[in-house]
Amino acid sequence: MDGGSVLRFRVLLLGWIPGLLLASGASALTPEQASRIAAGDSDARIEALNAAAADPALAAYVQALLADEVKLVPGDPPRALRVQGSQVVDAATGAPATLPDDAQDVVNNNRMRRELEAMAATLALLSPERAAREQAIAALADGVDASRLPLIDRALAAETDETLTLRLHRLRAGALIAAPERSLRLAAAGELAAAADPSVRALLLERLQAEADPGVRAALALALRDVESRLAWGDRLGVLFSGISLGSILMLVALGLAVTYGLMGVINMAHGELMMIGAYTTYVVQNLFRQHLPGAFDWYIVAAVPAAFLVAAAVGAALERSVIRWLYGRPLETLLATWGISLILMQAVRSLFGAQNVAVENPAWLSGGLAVLPNLTLPYNRLAIIAFAAAVLAGMALLIARTRLGLLVRGVTQNRQMAACVGVPTARVDTWAFSLGAGIAGLAGCALSQVGNVGPDLGQGYIVDAFMVVVTGGVGQLAGTVYAGLGLGIVNKLLEGWQGAVLAKITVLVLIVMFIQKRPQGLFALKGRSAEA
Repeated sequence: MDGGSVLRFRVLLLGWIPGLLLASGASALTPEQASRIAAGDSDARIEALNAAAADPALAAYVQALLADEVKLVPGDPPRALRVQGSQVVDAATGAPATLPDDAQDVVNNNRMRRELEAMAATLALLSPERAAREQAIAALADGVDASRLPLIDRALAAETDETLTLRLHRLRAGALIAAPERSLRLAAAGELAAAADPSVRALLLERLQAEADPGVRAALALALRDVESRLAWGDRLGVLFSGISLGSILMLVALGLAVTYGLMGVINMAHGELMMIGAYTTYVVQNLFRQHLPGAFDWYIVAAVPAAFLVAAAVGAALERSVIRWLYGRPLETLLATWGISLILMQAVRSLFGAQNVAVENPAWLSGGLAVLPNLTLPYNRLAIIAFAAAVLAGMALLIARTRLGLLVRGVTQNRQMAACVGVPTARVDTWAFSLGAGIAGLAGCALSQVGNVGPDLGQGYIVDAFMVVVTGGVGQLAGTVYAGLGLGIVNKLLEGWQGAVLAKITVLVLIVMFIQKRPQGLFALKGRSAEA
């Protein structure tokens, strides 16, 4: 058990031990038991500790030993006292006592401390709190020996939760797998074969190396194959989720580029830096909440989302009105100009915030994850980004297809001269459209701040992937951006497990080039009138 697990168990034990003692009406340990557990060599102390396992009063004594609150008064046998601040009581009976000058500290070496921690976890199996019992089972799953079987059997007899009962049966089988009786080891191997837990796989691998009986070895190997086949499903689902998560990020990054490049024909090499601005806006909002609204810090991300959109959109509008408006229809010039703008924006951020990455914390409700399988946990921040990307996509689709701004953008994109002839303010629509793409890039930066580092080079890692998504999906096609983003994300993660990250990137790039050679218009081509029409 690590330090965090030990601390959690101590807190849990402090909470339920008094109630357990009152409910059981149990008497305290005898002075001889308390003395033998605290004094002597490790083997004798461990034997005494296991012998007293059935005593409900042992939990409080183990807790005191782990907290270094027990002292020994020399004698034959020595007397154990519990010292808590200025209060001194007999460790066995709880009667008030006086601490003599010759009292000695109880020394727990690493082996003894591990045994005490394991006993504390085992005793927690009897807790009235389900959370305490669940944590105890998880802590003991890494390794439990047959000496804990009496307490495990007591916990099984008292357990009413079906899920915990199943886990206790597997815990018991894990203790029996090293039993001296061959029949018990065979039965334990058969029971463990139904598990789907990485700790069970590690236990079976360890026992395979130590087992000498050929029949038991065969049973262990069969159980190991069954466990690994179940764990493989968790690994496959994990790869799929990672692919969907990466695909949703690529889709979110490429949505803004689908407007500026797909609809307006502007090769915006500063798109990544607009994402960076959204991420740094999130960082600034976080610091403002920490300084002025610390009680509402967990909700800073709610304010950061619109702030990131508005700041990035304002920067995009300034770029369009000052530079890009003069370069429409000249793609090479827009590429060079926006590349220069990207360098200026990166240097500006370095001057304002420094060259080092800045820390953006996840809110408490985005920390942790959802345990779906024993070897598959879905992080809340990744789930939130998938949902956020879907919401942004839905909003984008509604805006383009159902609003006046979307109608004007589509009209200017399809025929700028005709739109101008019927009174559409094309210059203003260009600014709105470019600001919209820049604002969506800011939203992507806000989302990325929750899963990665925020620094001046944030956008450089996504700009190439974003262009690949837009080109593969079809220029100007939102549906193509969705399919291409999710597809490239999943393919990338599948290839990473097979070839590694670098070769996977190269392979994806080669596949995209081959695809564009065969289908230059991408997955979805823009619809137009035929020559006959």
